[in-house]
Amino acid sequence: MADDDLDEMDDEVDGDLDDDEEGGGPPKKGSKKLIIIIGVVLLLLIGGGAAAFFTGLLDPVVAMITGEEEKAEQAEGEGGKSIISGDAVFYDLQEMLVNLNTGGRKSTFLKIRVSLELEKPEDIPRVEGMMPRIIDNFQVYLRELRIEDLKGSAGMYRLREELLTRVSAAVAPTKINDVLFKEMLVQ
Repeated sequence: MADDDLDEMDDEVDGDLDDDEEGGGPPKKGSKKLIIIIGVVLLLLIGGGAAAFFTGLLDPVVAMITGEEEKAEQAEGEGGKSIISGDAVFYDLQEMLVNLNTGGRKSTFLKIRVSLELEKPEDIPRVEGMMPRIIDNFQVYLRELRIEDLKGSAGMYRLREELLTRVSAAVAPTKINDVLFKEMLVQ
């Protein structure tokens, strides 16, 4: 009886092999796994590429491919660097470190880096020429600030408006569109 069972199993295995050789049978389990693995890999590649694009990690690659790297002009100045990109012109000021007015308590420092949005590229030499006055105006104002003055979005808005007013007065008649915060640390 055991021999009969073995013979039947051999016949079934031979029948399975014959079906696979003919190609008329259902696909193998291995090919299904391969299709699933390829699908998952493609999904990860496409998802990762999309994530990298939207987070800005691919900006240098995209700029290199589209040739915008040659279009963007950069000029080094004594206070920082300027970047001309499309309609906007940004001029980075040097990092400033000032101690805040604490009323005799422990010293508190403000480290700030700002960028100026200029109206046109021709304004860069004027801003560079007036850099000592701009830095002086910023330093005098920032040293009188208290920690409470910097708290919240209202404090940041007031600081931005004050800096914009002071830089606009320093470089008049040149128009400064905005003061942008790159880094701000209170310690």
